[in-house]
Amino acid sequence: MSLADQLFVSMCNDIIENGVSTEGEKVRPVWTDTGESAYTIKRFGVVNRYDLSKEFPAITLRRTAIKSCTEEMLWIWQRKSNNIRDLKSSVWDEWADESGSIGKAYGYQIAKKYAHHRAKDEDLGRYPSAEIREADGASYVFLDQVDGVRYDLANNPFSRRIMANIYNFEDLHEMHLYPCAYSVTFNVTTCADGGLVLNAVLNQRSQDVLAANNWNVCQYAVLLSMLARDCGMEAGELVHVITDAHIYDRHIPLVKELIAREQHPAPKVTLNPQVHGFYDFSPEDVIVEDYVTGEQIKNIPIAV
Repeated sequence: MSLADQLFVSMCNDIIENGVSTEGEKVRPVWTDTGESAYTIKRFGVVNRYDLSKEFPAITLRRTAIKSCTEEMLWIWQRKSNNIRDLKSSVWDEWADESGSIGKAYGYQIAKKYAHHRAKDEDLGRYPSAEIREADGASYVFLDQVDGVRYDLANNPFSRRIMANIYNFEDLHEMHLYPCAYSVTFNVTTCADGGLVLNAVLNQRSQDVLAANNWNVCQYAVLLSMLARDCGMEAGELVHVITDAHIYDRHIPLVKELIAREQHPAPKVTLNPQVHGFYDFSPEDVIVEDYVTGEQIKNIPIAV
């Protein structure tokens, strides 16, 4: 059966049986239908490990829309957008203004350029954001966060400093929603045949487990796979660290029914073998086969 199912069931049982209720606390989220406070049962510091070399981490208890979550991930990481008009789904509509912007969040932060390294005689053609600027009396190559990660993976893969972080305190007041999944740290290991394996830690400050857990897991598994392909590596482990993993009180009956369902083998998820560059991928290049699942849960109440 799917390892992702087993981890999801174990996590949900742990939250329900051992979690702490926030009822009576001063909480930010409210239910959209009544405006009442939305309370949760939560666990602090949940860690799940997914080995992409063994299977793709999609749960089978219900279907995760893998192409749709890929589209959202590429909206942030590839198109570097903070405008919902660039996104097909409606998941961000609650936080967009009349222009479609979600403020200086997600893609806006990914696109910010920084002085990555001293300029030298090198080919920067693989890095669309590359720009030579003067800083502190020297010439630097400025890159955005995606190209910074790609450059380091190609040129210094064993660095322990390869990461992207979109929790920018300077801009928080101009974000319509603070980032939930806010940083990814990449780490390269060597396998027995000498090949390189790309691993990553996804840090998430808060997560609505029913609505978003496997959505986030799948989209960052796809991101890891695409970046591994981009730099000629194999995809390895995705470690998901959630500071506040919670189930909303209205979701508890839904979760109990969900985790009692029949589990199936994990689907086969691969990337189009003809595509190698990160910026060339589209959601249609994610090939999903043999995905057997339980019924979808419709009309999940969402707190905002």
